[in-house]
Amino acid sequence: MHEVPIVRDIFNTLQESHPDKFDRITKVQVEAGLLCNVQPVLIQNAFEALISDEPHLAHIDLEVVLLPIVAHCEQCNQSFEVVRHKFVCACGTPSRKILQGEELRISKIEFLT
Repeated sequence: MHEVPIVRDIFNTLQESHPDKFDRITKVQVEAGLLCNVQPVLIQNAFEALISDEPHLAHIDLEVVLLPIVAHCEQCNQSFEVVRHKFVCACGTPSRKILQGEELRISKIEFLT
């Protein structure tokens, strides 16, 4: 399960980015694109496993938001959502230009006031 190192990296990044406020983090939101090869339920399970090893993180909620795949059509200059891995615009033109769906990023951090 490659999600455990990913969750560790998320919290290492938070600790490095906010060393003076890390203990005040209450919630972390992570955006995961459908093409990033990460399943939200497995991220949650990895987070629960991490909490059992590092109980000082138990006060933090982790939310994973799944992002759809969005591509751009060079032919008609429109963006479209990829459905069922069909990378074809409504105009009928295939597209390889992915605008969204490959990312895995921390999108929001909430702190105790």
